[in-house]
Formats: sequence, C-alpha cells, structure tokens
Amino acid sequence: MEQYYKELLRFLARRLGNSHDAADIAQETYARVLDRNGGAAIEQPRAFLFRAAINLSLDLRRQQLSQATLPLDLQAESQPCPAAGQEDRTYRKQQLSRIDRALNELPDNCRKAFLMRQVEGLTHEEIAVRLGISRDMVGKHIVRALRHCRLRMKAWEGPAA
Repeated sequence: MEQYYKELLRFLARRLGNSHDAADIAQETYARVLDRNGGAAIEQPRAFLFRAAINLSLDLRRQQLSQATLPLDLQAESQPCPAAGQEDRTYRKQQLSRIDRALNELPDNCRKAFLMRQVEGLTHEEIAVRLGISRDMVGKHIVRALRHCRLRMKAWEGPAA
C-alpha cells in the first residue's frame, strides 16, 4: 500500500487545499489502515486507502466547521481546563513518559522524521533534505513511528476494562 502514498498525498492536498492537513490525514490514514483489526486481506487496497482518507478528511472538515461556528464562549468551554487536577497531570506525565520510551525504541532517522513533523511542523520535503533521504522514506518513517507508538501505548495501557 505504500506505493499509493504520493498519489494519496496529492489527492488530499487538492481536496483539503492545505498540504499540512493533507500530510496529517495521509499519515493518520496509513496508521489506521495498518493498525486495523481483522487481518483479512484487502481486495482493493488503493480504493480502501482512499476511502479511509476521504472519511478522515470529512471528519476534519466537520470538526473545523463546528469550531468555526461556535460562539467564542462555547469554544472556550470546549477547550480543556488549564487548571486540571493533580490526577490529570500525573496521567499526562505518565503518557508523555510512555511516548518518549516508545520513540526511543525507534531507529534514529525514524524517530527524527516523526519529531520533525509532529513537533517542528516541517514538511516531508524539509525533513527529507535535513535527513538526506527521499520524501517517500520520510512518509514511511512517520507511518512506522505512529504505528509503533500506538501499539506500545495500547500494550502499556493493558486490556480494556
């Protein structure tokens, strides 16, 4: 399915009109498709991938529209309270520690590509130049990092209650 990444990215950029959102949706799409339960073979992987991307882009649009139409006071209420309790801060600190552990398990370039994208907000092209690798490889690294972090976080959370 990795052979469709460039095509999917171009499609999403046209659809969303924003290359950052397109890259985020493409990464999320690959992560979800790779992470999906039920290991049945996908008969039409390209169609499956594009449908998943369309669904995620629609979710993003709905979220953007709902935030844009909320009055300012309701937007403020929809944001988490900055004065969260000690329990919440402890949980967040634990989650950050787990993410840090998961990222440190990754190969160096994979971790760097993920952090450059998610933390620094760099484009795939900028990351490729900095790391001296292809844009395709940047996408593969980011998808691998997302998948790895999700799997590790699920494992550390334990079985659902």
